[in-house]
Amino acid sequence: MGDRRPGGHRPRDLPPTRGGGLRPAPGPPGGRAPLLSARTGPGRAPASRTGPRDGPARETAAPGWPVAQWAVSRGETPSARPGPGHTLGRMTSLDDATAASPVIATAQAARTAAAAIAPLPRSAKDTALLAIADALEARTAEIVEANALDTDKAREVGTSETVIDRLTLTPERVAAIASDVRDVAALPDPVGEVVRGSTLPNGIDLRQIRVPLGVVGIIYEARPNVTVDAAALCLKSGNAVLLRGSSSAYASNSALVAILRDAIESAGLPADAIQLVPGESRDSVRELMRARGLVDVLIPRGGASLIKTVVEESIVPVIETGTGNCHVYVDAQADLGMAVDILVNSKAQRPSVCNSAETLLVHRDIAAAFLPLALDALADAGVTVHGDGEVLAYAEGTKVTALPATDEDWAAEYLSYDIAAAVVDSLDDAVTHIRRWTSGHTEAIVTTSQAAARRFTQLVDSTTVAVNASTRFTDGGQFGFGAEIGISTQKLHARGPMGLPELTSTKYIVTGDGHVR
Repeated sequence: MGDRRPGGHRPRDLPPTRGGGLRPAPGPPGGRAPLLSARTGPGRAPASRTGPRDGPARETAAPGWPVAQWAVSRGETPSARPGPGHTLGRMTSLDDATAASPVIATAQAARTAAAAIAPLPRSAKDTALLAIADALEARTAEIVEANALDTDKAREVGTSETVIDRLTLTPERVAAIASDVRDVAALPDPVGEVVRGSTLPNGIDLRQIRVPLGVVGIIYEARPNVTVDAAALCLKSGNAVLLRGSSSAYASNSALVAILRDAIESAGLPADAIQLVPGESRDSVRELMRARGLVDVLIPRGGASLIKTVVEESIVPVIETGTGNCHVYVDAQADLGMAVDILVNSKAQRPSVCNSAETLLVHRDIAAAFLPLALDALADAGVTVHGDGEVLAYAEGTKVTALPATDEDWAAEYLSYDIAAAVVDSLDDAVTHIRRWTSGHTEAIVTTSQAAARRFTQLVDSTTVAVNASTRFTDGGQFGFGAEIGISTQKLHARGPMGLPELTSTKYIVTGDGHVR
C-alpha cells in the first residue's frame, strides 16, 4: 500500500445519511443537556434554555460548549456568526453559504458515524473489513467496467500511458487490493492501547491510551486503489473517512465507494463512515479545507503542488505527506559493487514513487573509480543523468546520456528515469547539499566506515536515513507496519511512514477514589 500514489473522485449526489443504531452524541460540559430551539434562518447557532426554572428563558449555547461541536452533536449546521451568549470554543469558520452545502452535510454525517465506530471492538471492525474484501472480489466485473470509462476518457484526452497504468484496475489488481484489505484486518488494533501509565504518589491511577482521530479527510489524485487503502486503514483505526480525489478516477471511485458502503453496512456499521466528498470543482476542496470543527485532520496525497495548496490554504490541521527528493551519498570508503547496486535500485526499481532516489552525491576520493561504473549502470537502466561539471567529464566515454545540472535539478522530484549527480569534497559537504535541497524524505549513505555512517545519521534531518540500503525501503509495508496511509515529512503529529498508530491520538484516563485537589 505504502508505495502507491493517489486516485480520486467526487460523486454527483450526496448519499443519504444513515443514522440508525448510532449512539447519541454527548451533551455539553457539566451534564447540562441542550434543548432544541427553533431556527429562524440559515446560520443561526443552536441554543439551550438558561435562566430561572419559572422565569423567562434565554436561548444560548450551554456554558463552555463549543457552538460548532454542539450543533453537530445535535444534527444541526454550525454557524460562524454566534448570537448573544454563544461560546465560540473550537468554532468552525463556516459561514452561511457553506453551512447549507453538501460538503458540510457530508462532513456532519461523517462526524456522527465517527462517534459510532470509535468505541467498536476490533471484532466488529475486522468483520466489516473482511466484508469489504469479499465484496470487492464478488463485484470485480462492476469495478473493471467502471474503470474502463476512466481509462477510455484518459486516452481520449491524451493522458500519458504511465498515468493510465496507475489508473487502471484489472481483475488481478482488484484481487490484490482485496488481499491488502484482509492484511489490514489481520493487523493489531491500535485503539485502546496503553501508551503509558502509572500510579501517582497520591494514589490516582493515570493511563494514556490511543483513541481515533475522528474524521479524516484524504485529498488525493489519480489512483483508485488509494480509495480502498485509505478507507480500510481509517476504518481499522476507528475513524470515519472523507475521500476527495481528482475527476480522472470518477467512475472507478464511484463504484468502489458504493461497494465499500454496502459492505460495511451489511456488517452493521454506519455506511457514512466511508464517504466521497461531493462536488467536482475546487470549491468543494476549499470547503473541506475550511471545515474545522467537523473534520479533524486532512492528509493530502499526491504531487508537490497539491500538497503545497492544502498545507497553505487549509485551516483544518494537515499531516503533510511530502514529496521525495531523496539522495544517495557514496562515501570515500564504500564497496563499489554495493554502491552501484544500491544506486540503481534506489533510482530505477520504480522511479515514479516518492522513495526513489533523485540525486547522487559522490565523494571526490572515490569518484574516479565509482562514477564510470555507476554511469554505465544507470545507462543500462535507462536513466538520464543531470550532472555538475565533474560528473559530465566522467560521463564522456560512457554509455549514459548526460545533461548539465541546474538548481532546478537539485530541487527536482523527477519521478522519472532522471537523476541529478554531483561530486562533493567531503561527507560534511554532502550533508550541506542535502540540507539545502532535500524534501526531508529519505537519504542514504553507502560506506564501510562506521564513523562516517554515524556522523551521516546524526547530521541528516530527514524522516529516514538508510545506511548501506536502498531508499526504496522507506515504506510502511517494508517496515513491517502492514500498511500506511502516507509518508509524513513533517514532525507533528507523525513522521515517516504512517501506519495505524499514526491514525490515532491519545487521551488520559484519570481514576481516583474520591480524590480532590
